[in-house]
Amino acid sequence: MEVIRLAELREDPLSVDELRAVVSDPGAGGIALFAGAVRDSDHGRGVARLSYSAHPSAAAELRRVAEKIVADYDVIALAAVHRVGDLEIGDLAVVVAASCTHRAEAFEACHALIDRLKHEVPIWKRQWFADGSSEWVGGA
Repeated sequence: MEVIRLAELREDPLSVDELRAVVSDPGAGGIALFAGAVRDSDHGRGVARLSYSAHPSAAAELRRVAEKIVADYDVIALAAVHRVGDLEIGDLAVVVAASCTHRAEAFEACHALIDRLKHEVPIWKRQWFADGSSEWVGGA
């Protein structure tokens, strides 16, 4: 079975349970997951909602990032999904998961995956504030 089991952008709601199932493996003693949710404030300003957009190359860049994690860590399985479109407070914006033989490796691979995704995949968010103003933020 392929190590990178899921790497995509979606408009539909994300599921932690889906990614856990995707990376589950009989040889995995550790499964690490990260779920990023839309919060209701940013630096003291009330946030009403977010909107994510992605460059046409974003899916390919997400795959490239996943391949780099697989090359750098002893991963059994890896998955990453980022949401695009309009999101409400509490919605999941991104979920990543890594399974490895041991927990420490799983934590390290998962941490590296979300950090690289955030810095290298061309996804931008527009924050809509409670006062009606908005701003664009580079990165996921």
